[in-house]
Amino acid sequence: MKLRLILGVMLLVGFAAGTDLGTVGTEAQTKSTLVDVDKAKALGSPNAPVTMEVFSDFQCPACKAYYETVWRRLIDNYVNTGKVYLVHRDFPLPAHAYSRIAANYANAAARIGKYTAVERALFEAQEAWSVSGDVDGTVAKALTPKEMIKVRALVKADALKAGIDKDVERGHLFNVSQTPTTIFHSQGQTFPYGGQVNYDILRQFLDQLIGQR
Repeated sequence: MKLRLILGVMLLVGFAAGTDLGTVGTEAQTKSTLVDVDKAKALGSPNAPVTMEVFSDFQCPACKAYYETVWRRLIDNYVNTGKVYLVHRDFPLPAHAYSRIAANYANAAARIGKYTAVERALFEAQEAWSVSGDVDGTVAKALTPKEMIKVRALVKADALKAGIDKDVERGHLFNVSQTPTTIFHSQGQTFPYGGQVNYDILRQFLDQLIGQR
């Protein structure tokens, strides 16, 4: 009962923030099998009691805010302590002209073990490259020249499209239509939530999921 109450609070907060509640499930669902997880874009232990799949768009201002206000504390308090397995899913929205390009560069960086650095660079400089379109220059500031040569080669070869497309297809399975959208998995159940969430409310929800085990 308390778990549903906290989820209900999350939904109300989302409603106040303009979240499209059509993408949110108030009851647990059963699409709990994780597939096609790119370990280079995942943090924590796959054996953690809770898995969070976060569908995001590098050009999305709400995703940037989520990254800046929630991500670090979530990683410190739940991912690094073995409580949450955090999986990044790319969901570039058609309305954002450079979001798929940014996803290509981030996925290329993941192939050389530099995903976190590029993720940070893209979100921190989002306002600039969203206008200029200079994703390449933004990423170059986060990598060495040798690393950038490898990343550019991967992007040019268009070898990353399939992985991004799989993330998008995965999002469609959960009726994702906005970013960020988070799918919580625990004990064979899933709880989809569309939009940002306050860290303190998220903490309460995660603690309840973990406490049910």
